[in-house]
Amino acid sequence: MFRRNGENIPFDVHGRGTLPVWEQSSTARVVPPARPRKLAKVPFVELADGRLQGVVSSGSDAGRVYVSSIATGTYAFACSTNNNRPCGGARGSFCNHIRALVGEAVLQYGAERVARYLKADTGDTSATGPDAHTLVALMTATRPEQGDTSAAAPVFSRFLRHLAYLELEPTTAPLPEMQWFPPTRTVA
Repeated sequence: MFRRNGENIPFDVHGRGTLPVWEQSSTARVVPPARPRKLAKVPFVELADGRLQGVVSSGSDAGRVYVSSIATGTYAFACSTNNNRPCGGARGSFCNHIRALVGEAVLQYGAERVARYLKADTGDTSATGPDAHTLVALMTATRPEQGDTSAAAPVFSRFLRHLAYLELEPTTAPLPEMQWFPPTRTVA
């Protein structure tokens, strides 16, 4: 037996846990994080729109956050506040916000997935694979250019939308804005 959400789940004949009916019928699988991570420094990380992008808390001001991103393939980077003020550390190379973003992305998605998404050829065949430090070193060695900060507003908007879901009361009723796909079955 193993536990999921405090509930004992028996193993099936193949050694896997049997899934509840709602998970068996789901078309979208949720990939668990590679390792648990703390959300205080980097509360939002995503691999989307051809970038590794996310929101990083300021180290000096609790009320300030930075929206950081690295483009796939070119590693062009951008870092600015949510008010589009440029990051002072991102002048010619990755700032500490971008380094923290890469580190948390590796925790969230795993180093291999992040490297594959960014099209970073790690060439690492060791048993442990690449890590965040290796990925940052590989990308900075290419001397990437500073990219456009125009993606900061949509990324920050998605972050705020995710925060709004945390304020909702727990319920099993469907949320209208989460109904992206039409129902495939009718329930009697």
